[in-house]
Amino acid sequence: MTILLLAVLIVTEIAFLAAERATSDKNDWNRKRLLADLAELAVFGIMLLLPDIDLSFRFTGLIVILLIRLIVAGIRYLAGRKTEKRKTMAGKIMSLILSGAMFTSAIVPAFLFRSYTGRPLTGKYTPASCTAILTDTSRRETFEQDGSFREVPVHLFYPAEAEGIPDHSLPLVIFSHGAFGWYQSNMSAYLELASNGYVVASIEHPYHSLFTHDTSGKLIPVNSQFMNDALTIGNGDAEDTEREEVFRTECEWIELRTADMGFAVDTMKQTAVTQDFSAWTFTEGDKAQFETAARLMDTDKIGLMGHSLGGAAAVTVGRRDDISAVIDIDGTMIGEQEGFEDGRYIINEEPYTAPLLDIYNEHHHSDCIEARNTGYAYANNIVLDNAENAYSTYFVGADHMNMTDLPLISPFFAKQLGTGEIDPEKCTDTLNKLILDFYDCYLKGQGEFSVQEHY
Repeated sequence: MTILLLAVLIVTEIAFLAAERATSDKNDWNRKRLLADLAELAVFGIMLLLPDIDLSFRFTGLIVILLIRLIVAGIRYLAGRKTEKRKTMAGKIMSLILSGAMFTSAIVPAFLFRSYTGRPLTGKYTPASCTAILTDTSRRETFEQDGSFREVPVHLFYPAEAEGIPDHSLPLVIFSHGAFGWYQSNMSAYLELASNGYVVASIEHPYHSLFTHDTSGKLIPVNSQFMNDALTIGNGDAEDTEREEVFRTECEWIELRTADMGFAVDTMKQTAVTQDFSAWTFTEGDKAQFETAARLMDTDKIGLMGHSLGGAAAVTVGRRDDISAVIDIDGTMIGEQEGFEDGRYIINEEPYTAPLLDIYNEHHHSDCIEARNTGYAYANNIVLDNAENAYSTYFVGADHMNMTDLPLISPFFAKQLGTGEIDPEKCTDTLNKLILDFYDCYLKGQGEFSVQEHY
């Protein structure tokens, strides 16, 4: 539909130029320009009735351009301003090209992003959300030299119908995004959980997140060195001789991530009991919303999950005694790598006690099989082998970003980062059902959990 909209706008410009060619009165040009601009705005208005055309940020640029052109044309017409000498054919062609380029550039976001409003929810509750930032006064921000403390943005999702829900009756699930990801990575899963009676906290890791904001409102983009290192290591570009350096780098990553997640767990547990919000800075939503979410949290039932690097952090923090269930979404468990000697990783073989669900894309699953066949010490295999209650599955035809909502939001960007042939909507819905069923079993004690070998 976006291509159709662009084509109609360009055809309107061609029609205007053709009509202008027959104009003998120079004042008549202003009238026809005004009519053409009105027609283009009307076209957009009519096409709002069609799928994939909306008033979101995807079309903001186009709306601004259409309105400005209309205002300028109206002023010229009302002022009775005459045009300068009439355009030559070359000038008319150039005008058409410039209009087409302007329209095309304005709707680039519409080509890059889909009109995505989430997936259908299965629960009886309506999700509500609010955002605040935690400040950890026990840690200095290592990415800055100003002596500031480490900040951890927290985005909460919970049932809006809170008045009818008993205090401390909803399990708490904490999510960590992947490398240069963002808190909305698996938004559909948070909303699905909230609709089914959970409080979900999606935390952000500043400088590991694609972008976030600090307590002053300052934009914090991803650290370029971290992003370069993550891409290099993730693509397997490091030489064997560099594996020890890779191990040290990954240790730094996971140390930061687990400290952020551990701090979030501790603070939310304390807040749920004391209703003390002194560590929180409210940015979206008021204190009352957080009081409601904190009142609902059952911090005796805490689940952790994350995607990619976030999944690795969830697994390591999941060794705490106060964690009831853990989901690793396509993450390599680098936090379980305790050392590197003689070209091999030393993996933590201590039994993993919390129920654990490991979900892979098809390539990742194949890598796990290859590691077993070759005797390579791969953390995920060893942790699963030594776990007291673990499950593993994979999605046929999926790649790394299929384990997030990105293919539904922006197929273009998702493809650049890695998607497979699996249907994105089916993949997301199946993944979210697995997540819900797992937590229903191990956080709510509802039903028996089982998982297929693959989906």
